[in-house]
Amino acid sequence: MAAPGGSVLFSWGDVERLPDLARLWLALDNLPDDDLVAELERVRGHGRDDYPVRAMWRAYLARMVFQHQSDASFLRELGRNPTLLQMCGFNPLGRQSAPKRRLSKSGGRLRCVEVPSPWRDGIPTAWAFSRFGSMVTDLERKGGMVSAMFEALRDALAEALPDYGRFMGADGKAIASHSTGRKVKGKGRPSDPDAGWGAHSHESVNRRTGRVRESVRKWFGHKLHLIADTQHELPVAFSLERAGVSERKVLPRDLRALLESEPVLAERCVEFSADKGCDQADLKRWLLDDYAIRPIIDARRLWRDEWEGIRNPHDGEMLRPLNGDWTGNVLHSEKGMVHCQCPETKVFRPMCWQGHEADRNTLKWRCPAAAYGTQCEGREQCSRAAGVSPVGFGRTLRVHLNKSDRRIMTPTPHGTTSWARAYKRRNAVERI
Repeated sequence: MAAPGGSVLFSWGDVERLPDLARLWLALDNLPDDDLVAELERVRGHGRDDYPVRAMWRAYLARMVFQHQSDASFLRELGRNPTLLQMCGFNPLGRQSAPKRRLSKSGGRLRCVEVPSPWRDGIPTAWAFSRFGSMVTDLERKGGMVSAMFEALRDALAEALPDYGRFMGADGKAIASHSTGRKVKGKGRPSDPDAGWGAHSHESVNRRTGRVRESVRKWFGHKLHLIADTQHELPVAFSLERAGVSERKVLPRDLRALLESEPVLAERCVEFSADKGCDQADLKRWLLDDYAIRPIIDARRLWRDEWEGIRNPHDGEMLRPLNGDWTGNVLHSEKGMVHCQCPETKVFRPMCWQGHEADRNTLKWRCPAAAYGTQCEGREQCSRAAGVSPVGFGRTLRVHLNKSDRRIMTPTPHGTTSWARAYKRRNAVERI
């Protein structure tokens, strides 16, 4: 990960190449978990202390770092790895409880004898480990103590990296549950009541026929909604919801909460990217109007009626009049690209993008023939209709955002080089 000035803060490749125990030590050494451990010790109080709280917490983290799918799998790893056992804080030699006293009858008399307790290894039981995980979950639900550690690390990164949060993006990740989703007999609910059914649809368009094909994948479980820095590939905010909750509802809520609670990041951010699942006019509008953040969000294909537009024979893209009637020769696609139609040959050409005029809140486009020096038979007729000279700079067009569909018209149009470069950065969220 590059730091300002060209120096390298750290490399994810170097971290991934480290041995497992070294990666675990990085997590244990840098996680601000003192408050959480202190609260876990307070909750335990004067209860049984067979396994120290700090050791259980380190083992809980080790299970995540080593990516074990179950508690049983990780406990087996503890049993065959004494170095890991000692690193977590357990006694690799095991332990023996105090001897128990009981009455024994010998020679007709009752005597009190001590019975030695069995020798036990230092590995926590499955019940104790599961119970500890429930305690951590309760502390997060009641006081957000796990999220507080994440926020502390985020504040430290914002202080160390002056451009942390400059380019941000969002994406969702399906997390399947071990439950099948079927209701348990006698309980009337699934074995994982916090999970839900979710579906992910993917659309593909046949460029020759224009037909849209949709494929749907379903799963039972949860969905992680992540907001991340797409330049440094570091997380910024997250939330976990059941799989059935729509991403179009979660992202505006999480993003607004982040920008309101972190004014430093709200001031730094200049670009926010997301896929077409988050495409909505309100989100794009308040990002630009309230925070001056360019929305780089792919547009959904909702224009399905042939009679409402003109099909561009060059690429099959649907075009509609920019001004709402059929008298002009300027049209736009659902992706926000503006095209002009030659009055003589009726050929469609994409106009030349000139940028977003923030002071006017307009998008500026220029005649492609004048910009690129190409031949256009209807250039004179088009220029006269616009009241400009056919020579020189050529015809220019300004699209007012406040008078346009904000879902389609954005400060960085879809087909431009700037949009492609910005949307490519969003792949960092998928890697995270």
